Formats: sequence, C-alpha cells, structure tokens
Amino acid sequence: MNHNLVIGMNADLLCILGPTACGKTKYAVKLAASASGEIISADSRQVYRGMDIGTGKDLCEYTYNGVEVPYHLIDIADPGSRYNIFEYQRDFHKAYEDIKSRGKLPVLCGGSGLYIEAATAGYQLPEVPPDPLLREELERESSEELIKRLAAMKSLHNVSDTQSRKRLIRALEIAIYQQQNPSNSTEYPPIKTRFIGIDVGREERIKRIDKRLKERLKGGMIDEVKGLLDSGLKPEDLIYYGLEYKYVTLYITGEISYVQMESRLSTAIHQFAKRQMTWFRGMERRGINIEWVSPEGRLVL
Repeated sequence: MNHNLVIGMNADLLCILGPTACGKTKYAVKLAASASGEIISADSRQVYRGMDIGTGKDLCEYTYNGVEVPYHLIDIADPGSRYNIFEYQRDFHKAYEDIKSRGKLPVLCGGSGLYIEAATAGYQLPEVPPDPLLREELERESSEELIKRLAAMKSLHNVSDTQSRKRLIRALEIAIYQQQNPSNSTEYPPIKTRFIGIDVGREERIKRIDKRLKERLKGGMIDEVKGLLDSGLKPEDLIYYGLEYKYVTLYITGEISYVQMESRLSTAIHQFAKRQMTWFRGMERRGINIEWVSPEGRLVL
C-alpha cells in the first residue's frame, strides 16, 4: 500500500483516534502492517512501565498477518513519575522524525486529545519544573479564585485547564513560570495530518467498556496494582493516575469494597469516554477534519 495514498497527498502523518475501547489499536496496527508503518502512541498512561493491564497496552495486538508493527512512546517512564505534556511533545517529534527518516509511515494512535493536538498542532509548550511551594500556596485558594487568576494571565481557550483543580493549579504554575522565564519554551511546526476517528456508537461503546473492564479485573489488574504497591509505590502515587489505578488502589487499601470499586470504576470510565468524544468534537469545531469509520471498516483512500 502506498504511503501517500494512505495518509493523503497533502498529509505527512496518519492519526487514528477514538474513545477508549473503540478498537483503534487493532485498526491502526492492521493499517500500519499493510503500509510499512510504525505506531506512535498518544496515550498519557501507556508511557509508564509496569502499568500494562490498567492502561490497555495490549502489546500482543501489535502483530497482524505475521507482521510485527514497531511502536514508540510506550514503556518509556518509571511508574510513580509524572510524565508531562512537554516531554510528550518532545518525544513525539523525535519518534516522528526518526520514522520519517527511515522511509516508514508514521501512525499516531490514541485517545488523548491533548496529546494528539500537542503532537500535530504545533503548540508552543514550556518546560516547567514542579514548584511545590507555589502549589501549596495555590491549594489554599478556591477554584473560582484560581480561574480568575489564570484568566487574567492567559486566554482560557483550552477548557481542560479548568476541568479539575489539579489541572487548574498546573496551568497556573505554567503561566506564572512563563511570565518569569519568557524564553524557556520550545516551538514545533504543525504537522499536516489525516485524522481517522473510530466510531462504534454510544450503546456499543458502553458494552465494550463494561466487557473489557470485567476481563481486566479477571485478567490480573488487581495483582498488577498490588505488585506496583509492593515495589514501593505509595497509594497516592497510583491514585494520581486515575481510573483503574485509582479505584483498584482504593479497594486494595480497604477504603472501598470490590462491588464499590467495580461500580465506581465503570462509571468513571464511561465518563472518561464521553470527555474524549467531547474533545474530538471540539477539534472538529476548531476546523480539524476527522473521518469517522467503524473499527471493522476499510479505510477509504
């Protein structure tokens, strides 16, 4: 399959995106295997080593018809660390340029809209180190006060900055740092990208999420989290990653029952999938063309 036909004559990158459990990895692997491609992950948690079942790495899926598809930006950070969007943007461009230099097809695949846009849209992101004292100061302010403070420093076009206190405080930390260090940032050019969205429909997505959650709970996810805790990670380190790692940790530490853990985790994953779709619809409103296909469908060239 010709690279130019796959990504489009006016594009340099193919991006396969979609909400959790939609089948985007299988779709991307099938396409990459038939077009001499390599996958770059756009998942904010698959970067961590040892966090496999909960993040859905499914590395066994990276082979199709006997062809093993290379992947990038998976298992590159230690569990317990806090890999950030600046590091992702930097590492994405390294992987992208490497793949292109070897004449291969770069295929960006994932469900993190923020990571996808940071990779493709040419965001200018500062490398901002954590500031514990500043965070402690900001924690004492209400969310309304923090939003007003952030709005006075920058345009709030990115609504994700205000969706949680954690993100809000981090956004303020970055904005304050930028004021004090205006030249310490890296700018990458936007990449001409063909976006393919995997659409399974709301009801099917709900079924897939519930089925996959039960499979993961039976398939060792609890033991995975126990192993991470036994390795020395603190419960709060895993709770920070949210979803599976938050609720399974709360169950292991005795704060909630198994039934509560499964119920709350299921609800959280469904809400997460809705937020993913909201982000993708926002991309479309900002003028990004996403071609929506079924996971079993053939890409129309």
